[in-house]
Amino acid sequence: MKSYMAKAETVQRKWYVVDAEGMALGRLASQVAAILRGKNKPTYTPHVDTGDHVIILNADKVVLTGKKLDQKFYRRHSGYPGGLKETSYKILMETKSDLAVIEAVRGMLPKNALGRQMIKKLRVYKGAEHDHQAQNPEVLNLK
Repeated sequence: MKSYMAKAETVQRKWYVVDAEGMALGRLASQVAAILRGKNKPTYTPHVDTGDHVIILNADKVVLTGKKLDQKFYRRHSGYPGGLKETSYKILMETKSDLAVIEAVRGMLPKNALGRQMIKKLRVYKGAEHDHQAQNPEVLNLK
């Protein structure tokens, strides 16, 4: 019996809409990362991007459990000596909650060219409106 290997040209991609209101950030990110990778499909192939497009709404209503709002930091580095910048998640969730969701999902994808290709299929919006009605996205309930 031969193993099935998906080809990038033949992958059928769907669009999903996820309402993130009241969901924990890590649980949301892990489930969305699995969809972006294509692990929810029977045609999953590790070295091919078989995933679907995901639209996340209400990113500003994502919940961080415990004391993470005060103790967790978003860190970035400019590459220069002393170039480390830190922002607490309390400030990050007030100003750029969509960035917090994107970075959580990115951290759960492969750290290579395939992962960079997968993250491009993610769209995150702070509010309940999106610009992708033409793609006829399906509502996906992850709660």
